[in-house]
Amino acid sequence: MNINLSTDVIGKAEDGSDVFLKDIWPTHEEIQELVREKVTAEVFSSVYSRIKQGNARWDALNIPTNPLQYTWDAKSTYIHNPPFFSAMEIGLPTHSDIKSAACLLYFGDSVTTDHISPAGDIAKTSPAARFLNERNIQKIDFNTYGARRGNDLIMVRGTFANTRLSNKIVGTGNTGPVTIHFPTSEQMSIFDASAKYIEDGVPMVILAGKEYGSGSSRDWAAKGPYMLGVKAVIAESFERIHRSNLCGMGIVPMCFLPGESAATHGLKGNEKFDIAFGADLKPGMDVTVKADDKTFKVTLRLDTAAEVAYYNNGGILHYVLRNKLKE
Repeated sequence: MNINLSTDVIGKAEDGSDVFLKDIWPTHEEIQELVREKVTAEVFSSVYSRIKQGNARWDALNIPTNPLQYTWDAKSTYIHNPPFFSAMEIGLPTHSDIKSAACLLYFGDSVTTDHISPAGDIAKTSPAARFLNERNIQKIDFNTYGARRGNDLIMVRGTFANTRLSNKIVGTGNTGPVTIHFPTSEQMSIFDASAKYIEDGVPMVILAGKEYGSGSSRDWAAKGPYMLGVKAVIAESFERIHRSNLCGMGIVPMCFLPGESAATHGLKGNEKFDIAFGADLKPGMDVTVKADDKTFKVTLRLDTAAEVAYYNNGGILHYVLRNKLKE
């Protein structure tokens, strides 16, 4: 709008004189008089007396046999029942040490939530695109990850899908959402590699440098790795909120000891990782990690008793639901 409403003419009066915004702008008194006249208790009473009434289209909707339970459409590519509670039991799960874990990703410094979270357009060669193509959705109708954030099957395929992602496992200078599946030594998409590890019952870890998870807080930056099967992230440091979000999803954040890193321990990302938690988790305790023939200590970044409780429950969602069931 190329106009200065304080000084420019906005029109002409019937007599041809200039009209400015100040000439037609109502006074405070005029506005108050209109509010007293039109905004009355009767208006609100009338609206709220009809608030539960529908209209013809609303009344024509089919009501499920159990109106308290949402009827999921298995064919929908926009909304899908997420698996967060699918394997949950009333009792607390039994946690054990992480054994023979594969390194899914090995990062340097400043991997942000923008690198991790599904965002933007769905690339035509991505696992998410393949998923949509298999359901006869054409490229023109892919839409964005943001539009399809209600479907976990698409969002998990878009986790770590950033084209600028730099994963040291595939070599310095190579960017994109790929990694190496070490049992086959095959380079493939991060989602495809995680799916193979999950099928084989292999837990996964992520190695990272400083400020892992920096940037704005994004829920799928924690939910995505959880669904990929990541059990722990070992970094030099974490962004504060992202570390907390990992705890909330039951992923264990851990920090290398001061002055140490994946590089100082000679890690390549092709090792098998054993992480010994012991029977009694305590906030900030040191934990032993064995990566093939290398053994080192890291600091558990479950920083509070509440975060330990979240982990023991399998995440904050399970923690809240179990507490609600006790009421």
